[in-house]
Amino acid sequence: MTSRNIAVLITLMWFIPVIAILIVFSLNARLTICSTIIERLYCDNFSVVKLACDDTTVNNIYGLTYTTCVFGVFLLILYTYIKILLVIFSGSKKSRQKAVSTCTPHLASLLNFSCGCFLEAIQSRFNMNGVPILLRIFLSLYFLICQPGFNPVVYGLTLTKIRIICKNLVFRQI
Repeated sequence: MTSRNIAVLITLMWFIPVIAILIVFSLNARLTICSTIIERLYCDNFSVVKLACDDTTVNNIYGLTYTTCVFGVFLLILYTYIKILLVIFSGSKKSRQKAVSTCTPHLASLLNFSCGCFLEAIQSRFNMNGVPILLRIFLSLYFLICQPGFNPVVYGLTLTKIRIICKNLVFRQI
């Protein structure tokens, strides 16, 4: 791969999200805000949209389209992992072990991130008043605290010393 190709890929990688965010800003800028109370611990885009007294159909369509595109990327990543695992499981036992030890943290991290995004989308789109307040707080904090804290643990467990210390901590308590 040439330096030019890498530069083009990096530019595209940044260009598409920047355009997506600019569209969100332009859609939100046209809204008239009628309320100032956000039902979350922090401010996110859809919480701001729900404060509007204008018609938010365009915002909703864009949000659902964007979510569908992101979900499509998730499915593509999941598909590639399945294909990788299918190829590797047809190989030797050693290659299977190496593939599982390599792919498992990636898949766990991807699933954790996807669950966090799913919980975030569900909380934003649906009325959560029937859900206990402590559960709502936990679900909103999951995306901010649990999810980023999970990755170092998952990737750290692949290191032998850290794995041994974690096993000792867990089994000492039992």
